[in-house]
Amino acid sequence: MNVAAQPHIHRGPLTIAVMLATLMQVIDMTIANVALPHMQGSFAVTLDQIKWVLTSYIVATAVATPTIGWLASRFGRRNVLLISIIGFTAFSFMVGSSVSIGEVVLARILQGTAAAAFSPLAQAILLDAYPRERHGTAMAILGVGILVGPILGPILGGFLTQNYNWRWCFFINIPLGLAAFLMVWNFVPRQLNRQARNFDWIGFVLLSLGIGALQFTLDQGSSKNWFASTEIVVAAVVAAVMLWMYPWYASLKRHPFVSLKLFRDRNFSIACIMMLFTGLVLLGTMSLLPPLMQELLNFPVFTTGLIMAPRGIGALLMMLLVGRLIQRVNPRFILVFGLLTNVFALFEMSRFTLQVDPFFIIWTGFLQGMALGMIFVPLATVAFSTLPSRLRNEATPIYNLIRNVGASIGISIVFTLLSRNAQINHAALAAKFTVYSERLSFFLHTVPLPRDMALALLNGEITRQSVLIGYNDDFMLMSALMLLLLPLPFLMHYRYGSESPREETSNEGSEAAME
Repeated sequence: MNVAAQPHIHRGPLTIAVMLATLMQVIDMTIANVALPHMQGSFAVTLDQIKWVLTSYIVATAVATPTIGWLASRFGRRNVLLISIIGFTAFSFMVGSSVSIGEVVLARILQGTAAAAFSPLAQAILLDAYPRERHGTAMAILGVGILVGPILGPILGGFLTQNYNWRWCFFINIPLGLAAFLMVWNFVPRQLNRQARNFDWIGFVLLSLGIGALQFTLDQGSSKNWFASTEIVVAAVVAAVMLWMYPWYASLKRHPFVSLKLFRDRNFSIACIMMLFTGLVLLGTMSLLPPLMQELLNFPVFTTGLIMAPRGIGALLMMLLVGRLIQRVNPRFILVFGLLTNVFALFEMSRFTLQVDPFFIIWTGFLQGMALGMIFVPLATVAFSTLPSRLRNEATPIYNLIRNVGASIGISIVFTLLSRNAQINHAALAAKFTVYSERLSFFLHTVPLPRDMALALLNGEITRQSVLIGYNDDFMLMSALMLLLLPLPFLMHYRYGSESPREETSNEGSEAAME
């Protein structure tokens, strides 16, 4: 039963309710980054140990995400969302109250498991609450939380950590969770057409092990020197075997844990590919900019957060505009323009220097925020435009999971390439200053310092320039990846307006065939 057909649905409060839950989850993914150094000092642990605060959350969310479709079909979206909000709030309090690193990691695992439901269920609820011709508006509102959250997280985390304590980065979820629970309880309707499908335990184990091992490989690979580490080799093998076995297993089952028949829908399949790369670029860029500004440009932490804030403003403004424009303009054209804008913004970032004006960083970030607003909204709109509505419970978790996997891949790739390219660039630049080169002689005669100090100064500057070139190479690579996506929107199809009864019948027929 489509809730959009129910006249008593209050779409405004319902939208705020699911947005609040989504925003709480997205902020929490980034707010912990700021608190990590303080948590490390509080528990007196190593850097590798404190990284489990992030890794445990990411892996738990990834493993739990595919289960959301079955849980929502079996128990109803509203009930699953309410329980998830209660769990997330309680486990946030556990994190803030922990007295050992083991307690923190356990609480973060439980917190990540509860958080897995927020984005997929919010997307499914909004798609059903709004008529088809207003899906763009619904996805624009949801996208604000997904894109603005990572901007607000570091700023809020920095303020709370600096003025209070790192524990308040997690205690802040308590009032937000209570507000989200009350609003969901009052305004999200009960789902009447639940499906009592048996739980596929074998499929769940195969997919969960594969996704969990993949996330662990991507998250820990860079710090453990990739395949030089036995842990990473084992995790990569487990991921490869499980993710290879699941499609084979699912093809033999009538009702597998996650049906691969979802990918027979051309729009959904292409949208998943584009979302994988968009997640890669979004989190890749946002992971690179803070260390670039703090370590190379010597900006304070709070200043870094303020400089990154206009990215969220650009996304917010463009999403509000696209939410209205998408009812009049083919969303594929908006998507192509967004891709081109992102290509240009990333290309401009590849021109950063050590003397870059902060306003140039603000401008490129604002431009990329606008680009992402033009990508997320039409992509989500077209992705679900041809998919039968009863498959949304299963499709939205997969769509969000792919975005998160893309984000993990992006972070792993950019930092691995940054480290390796910095070493290559350092060797190439240092080769120009040999004992026989005129450059070195000129430098030593120009700098009024002892030889050892002058050489140390020169090596430090070469290192800084080498790392900067590494950052620029990463931005250029992401620009090229966005450019490669340009043909894909033209392979998708989209029809305007709501579905006619004939089209609904056709959809039911296609859904039956997929069953």
